[in-house]
Amino acid sequence: MNRIPVWIDCDPGVDDAVAMLLANWLPELDIVGISTVAGNATLPITTENALKICNLMKKNYPVFSGADRPLMREYEAGESFHGPDGLGGARLQEPSRRAESLPAWDAIYEAARQSEGRLELIALGPLTNIAIALGKYPELPRYLRRIVLMGGSATRGNCTPAAEFNIHADPEAAQAVFRSPVEKVMCGLEVTEQAYLTAGELAAITAHDSAVCRFLREATPMLQEKNTAAGLPGWAVHDACPVAYIAHPELFSGREAGVFVETRAELTFGKTVTDLYSDKKFEEKNTFVVLDIDRPAFAALLERAVTKS
Repeated sequence: MNRIPVWIDCDPGVDDAVAMLLANWLPELDIVGISTVAGNATLPITTENALKICNLMKKNYPVFSGADRPLMREYEAGESFHGPDGLGGARLQEPSRRAESLPAWDAIYEAARQSEGRLELIALGPLTNIAIALGKYPELPRYLRRIVLMGGSATRGNCTPAAEFNIHADPEAAQAVFRSPVEKVMCGLEVTEQAYLTAGELAAITAHDSAVCRFLREATPMLQEKNTAAGLPGWAVHDACPVAYIAHPELFSGREAGVFVETRAELTFGKTVTDLYSDKKFEEKNTFVVLDIDRPAFAALLERAVTKS
């Protein structure tokens, strides 16, 4: 099997952790590197969490620290959902190593160049690192196969009525990514809120006596409670969607659309403006917007990944 080289840019985050576990388990994928950005928590915390999760997986994937703030704005704390530690209070072994010295954007470029156009860039947090890489290295797009991101929405927001958290955290960076010539796949709220585990499914998956299952038992109660309070049927494992999409695109469906980001307006700041449901269309369709998922198959995939990790 020719495994797909992937780079994970993330801000762990409990669902980032599950996405990393899934990517590590999937035989179709080869994790080339991991980079971190401020988002669900501050950069020192998200970087430490990425290293802890590598320990949990018993893998020494190289981890590169990136941007500690948005391109043009101050960092706004995102800890309210995942807790101050980003991992829902779960206890993990302290990392035995530090992040690499190379900045995330330089590492992404080097990995892409070495992949000769095969690298799939999985973006699970604010898009600051990727925007910096695209700005610093104008030739980067020809070395990337695709950017598959968790973020945005064609219809709504979860951070504000109009904006999803990852895009709202750094709209200028998101706009730079959506305007880039790289092929893009957007896993927004339409699909990620369908990618849930019910309380019963989560309990069954985490009942096994393993370090991974113990971690998820500790990390997920607050998330399950918040998702249920928001009217969702269970815990939406948002960040696992891009990973699953690359390995198993047959589980998903969607449509090509024009997608751009609002960076100026007050009420719609950070909104991903799409022409999916509009009469007037953009001149170009720059993104494949994922809209639906085979949820039972997705849940089964997560179960296998968690219980066999």
